[in-house]
Amino acid sequence: MLDHVFSDAISALRDAFSNAFLERQAFDEHFQSDVLLGDLVWETSYGLPGEGRPPRVIAHITLTWPSWSQAIYRAWYTDEVFHESPEIEMEIVFRVQRLSSQPDASLVEGIAPIKSPQIGRGKLDREGITVEINSPTLTPDKTNYAIEITYEGSYELVEETLQDGTSKLLDENFSSLGSWIATTLVKLGDLKLAFLPAEEI
Repeated sequence: MLDHVFSDAISALRDAFSNAFLERQAFDEHFQSDVLLGDLVWETSYGLPGEGRPPRVIAHITLTWPSWSQAIYRAWYTDEVFHESPEIEMEIVFRVQRLSSQPDASLVEGIAPIKSPQIGRGKLDREGITVEINSPTLTPDKTNYAIEITYEGSYELVEETLQDGTSKLLDENFSSLGSWIATTLVKLGDLKLAFLPAEEI
């Protein structure tokens, strides 16, 4: 990838997930550019090893590099004067799926705190818990359910992380994020819920 702080962040997050022994869902990974707004968006999904496809529990992660952050980064890159911190916008969605009956949202309250652990200078906020009902038109007898917990926030980049890609700060901050995601997925997978076999979805 390009030598850019956003690609450094993606690399650090991939390493964090690998070190946490999470399994990447290769077909769920996308890198996109918003032609109108100029934002860059990286989306990926990770689950626990050996879960099958689709996995019972999964985390969808979205990092967005907004155009205003690129403007700040470009100004720093050309002038070498740090005026303000660019940010990476983050969304993490924990999803428990392949459920055979409708879950009670209160089941995940104890697993999903209002705020994430510290990531750099800030934390992600829990935006909501959603219960989903999927009733396929062609096979209504195969109705299945899911529950999602969504966190949103931003990661503020300090000047040290912008300089030359050798800073370990991104690795340290995202390592704690990887550990939290892995731990949360394990706890969600341990819930006493009835799951459908993967081949029935």
